[in-house]
Amino acid sequence: MRLSPSKSLALLGLLATLGTPLSQAAPADLEAAIDRDYQSHLAALFEHFHRNPELSGMEVQTAARLASELREAGFEVTEGVGGTGLVALLRNGAGPVVMMRADMDGLPVREDSGLDYASRATQVNRDGEEVPVMHACGHDVHITSLVGTARQMADRREQWSGTLMLIAQPAEETISGARAMMEDNLWQRFGKPDYALAFHVAAQLPAGQLSVTEESPYSGSDTVDIIVHGVGAHGASPHQGVDPVVLASQIVLALQTVISREKAPRDAGVITVGSFHAGSKHNIIPERAHLQLTVRNDDAEVRELLIDGIRRVAENMGRVAGMPEDRLPEVIVSQTETVPPTVNDAPLSRELRGVWSEHFGSGVFMDGKRKGMGAEDFSWFTTDPYIPSTYFAVGGTPMAEVRAAAEGGAPVPSHHSPQFRVAPEPAVTLGVEATVVALLHLLQAGEADREP
Repeated sequence: MRLSPSKSLALLGLLATLGTPLSQAAPADLEAAIDRDYQSHLAALFEHFHRNPELSGMEVQTAARLASELREAGFEVTEGVGGTGLVALLRNGAGPVVMMRADMDGLPVREDSGLDYASRATQVNRDGEEVPVMHACGHDVHITSLVGTARQMADRREQWSGTLMLIAQPAEETISGARAMMEDNLWQRFGKPDYALAFHVAAQLPAGQLSVTEESPYSGSDTVDIIVHGVGAHGASPHQGVDPVVLASQIVLALQTVISREKAPRDAGVITVGSFHAGSKHNIIPERAHLQLTVRNDDAEVRELLIDGIRRVAENMGRVAGMPEDRLPEVIVSQTETVPPTVNDAPLSRELRGVWSEHFGSGVFMDGKRKGMGAEDFSWFTTDPYIPSTYFAVGGTPMAEVRAAAEGGAPVPSHHSPQFRVAPEPAVTLGVEATVVALLHLLQAGEADREP
């Protein structure tokens, strides 16, 4: 997709206002130490992770390598938390517990990035099918940065006090891994953090830039199935049956009135029917149709309105079609593929933004209005019980490529695309540096000594 001339000019104008380069704004000792570690260790580690991705919930070798790296850095590591998840602790005297999380799963995508270290990996999925696997969402950046953060924090123990908790989380792509770790008594076993952090590399954000919001960076999500029952018949005699294809089509269209006529216009919400399955032959009216939906929200009230609306529309359209009560459409809300919205703690995010601005210079930030309603399962860690948290973004695409796209050139490949790629060195090193700066601030002398 090409940007319109007005949008291209606006983006170029914003790019032109970017501030001082990181190499001038960042304190030399930390930046130089991270650069040295990248050249000597993290670059090869990133390429290893990129070449060897694993599917959600099946990250056995990834977790094993991470456990080895974190133990070598001096952390106490527990494996097998919530499946393949792991928790690494570095206790360093009195003070708060601060958690940093990185997700580690890949996607069933065949890589077509052109990188010389592109993944050629395959894996047998839960259905017994052998599929290609790719880090098409940047989780290799996240886990490499987690290791880099561990190494820097271990080397700087004299600069902080408290407990650093690093979490390598499985199955983010199926929004199930964080919940599985919580159901494995995460906080009861390892202690509840006082603060929680996470970041995501962003392909559309220029390398060297950060983005942080005081609101919600990711929406809540529910997976919903609707089973539409009908009465089978010959296609030439529709009057002798009840056509579930027609009924399901009416449901698809009617669902959008929940968005346009029941949800308040300024409240965020999406109902998308992503899949419609029915029938087997041209001239047979089938006995059922199956709709697969994703439903997005930014707060609990909107979620309840949308789920209730879906159920009401589906069931009553069945009544309109004359189906008996025991054959009305069934609405099934997944109990596993569900997640509340990720909501940043405003005071904490404002505080960290100030810390990063002081460290990097205000030009490090490139914020924009959130357009879509992508979901994340980080919120399972921070919602109940509530933990003040900040989820931020780190740029992943070289500035020249972002500028070229703004001028009408090749678009930046999106996340989950076979062409997805990031510039690993600036993404990993900025991810490490921003995280270490935040951690050193939060772990100063103890929570009581910090400014509110």
